[in-house]
Amino acid sequence: MKIKSFIPFALLLTVGMVSITGCQKGDLIDNPNLAASSGTVPASLILNNLTSNLIKSDEYPFNLSSRGNQYFLSNYAYYWGNNNYNYGSTEDSYNVLKYAIALQAQSTTQTGNQTNKYYALGQFFKAYAGIWLSQRVGDIPFSQAGNPAITKPKYDLQHDVYKSCLTLLNSANSIIAPLAAATPNARLDNGDIFALTYLQWQKLINTYTLRVLISLSKRVNDPTATDLNIATTFNTIVSNPATYPIMTSNSDDLIYVYNTTNTYPVYADGNAPYDNFGNVGLPYVSATAPNQDPRLLLVATPAPQQITGGKLPGDFTSYVGSDDNIPIGTLNSNSAGGQYSYISDFRYFVLPAAITGANAEPFVFIGYPELCFNIAEAINLGWVSGQSATTWYTAGINASLSFYKLSNGETLNITNLSGNTIGTATVNIPQFMTNVAYAGNNAAGLAQIFTQRYVAMFLNSGWESFYQWRRSVSTTNPNGLPTWSQGGAGIGTAAANNLIPRRWEYPSNEAAYNTANYNAALQSQFGGTDDPTKDTWLTK
Repeated sequence: MKIKSFIPFALLLTVGMVSITGCQKGDLIDNPNLAASSGTVPASLILNNLTSNLIKSDEYPFNLSSRGNQYFLSNYAYYWGNNNYNYGSTEDSYNVLKYAIALQAQSTTQTGNQTNKYYALGQFFKAYAGIWLSQRVGDIPFSQAGNPAITKPKYDLQHDVYKSCLTLLNSANSIIAPLAAATPNARLDNGDIFALTYLQWQKLINTYTLRVLISLSKRVNDPTATDLNIATTFNTIVSNPATYPIMTSNSDDLIYVYNTTNTYPVYADGNAPYDNFGNVGLPYVSATAPNQDPRLLLVATPAPQQITGGKLPGDFTSYVGSDDNIPIGTLNSNSAGGQYSYISDFRYFVLPAAITGANAEPFVFIGYPELCFNIAEAINLGWVSGQSATTWYTAGINASLSFYKLSNGETLNITNLSGNTIGTATVNIPQFMTNVAYAGNNAAGLAQIFTQRYVAMFLNSGWESFYQWRRSVSTTNPNGLPTWSQGGAGIGTAAANNLIPRRWEYPSNEAAYNTANYNAALQSQFGGTDDPTKDTWLTK
């Protein structure tokens, strides 16, 4: 499935053709019936392309990210693929970078300045593109990427990519701030499919900056990273809402809502009838069932074997997750025997709702619940003073419950694999909140923050749960926060003792089109091989 783009293909001829990975596959001749490459393209049209093509194919719900985050496990490869982590080469963020650069160039030409709204958003999207790829692979071409005069851009150190992106984000906030102050509630531009206001875009920029900073948690005490001012910058943003406004509710989220044009992935991919081949992952069930989390009742079914054994449908102990360590053939036989909970047929698969995702959650690029947990984590780590981690942690959980439209005392229908109601359950939010009460600014509290952030991102936030989990892994906690399965045959990375990889391989065309710089980057980072089992600077 791909988000529909409303921008003409002809625009591809106007914005420069050097990818973020250095690929230039030949000379392009301008079509005499179209604007020349040096011509003018409305900035609003470029913004439309950026906002309507932001999701990559492996980030969709029920795609690789859902299995890679161990939310959803396939038990039959023919329909849902394997669960293993042998991903190979990553996609790239060339389209985002390319149009971000074009947006900056065209807005400068058309307005005569670099203090306009489009220039600010161009800086945001350029930073987004750089972080998106660097966190997947490591060092990348960035400072020279997109320059049509440089066909083989050098690789920047990952540290330098992050430093550049943080500078871009800070500049984007500074540029948009007076515009947001003048008309905070006006929609920024009709070309923005998310329909955000000036103030919401400013909040988004700063909220995303906090995500980038918290992703650097392993480098906060690294002498080579002191110039990034990780903790200090985080505290500055959180402590100065007038200068750095951040999201204040779910209404500020950057979300993509599915509809009849951009259909929900299970329908678009033709997998709507095959709900019986998908089970809920063990980490998600382990993070929700013991806490009597009502979100579990919405997204999953009780395990059939538990119901036939006499348990009630609303009994949280009737939910059983499938283990990613187990080979897919064994998962299939166990699932056929009723051992595991299934993904909710009613929520995700029943037609016609499965076409538009009417019962499902939208895709969240950057959201308020995540922000709350990121701030709670920073307070737990001692980065932020004068604020309460308990307050932010609780706000994150409540925001997630609101995202799922759950209210205390409501009656939920519990459905089976066929989508038929087999019982009911009453939502008890006070009991749930008691069960997950924050343990304090200690290791137990930190584990709770990671767990609740993971639950809040279920099937809706691409690979973000993996990035959060990956940086929690250490020699003393090899399975991360929350605990993920690895080490078994189902992981599929036998050369690495079936451990979850630490990164993707570089985009497949990089070795062919930017060979010397590519090989040098591999040598400096991974001893000469594009090794997915090795950490980049970000997560060492």
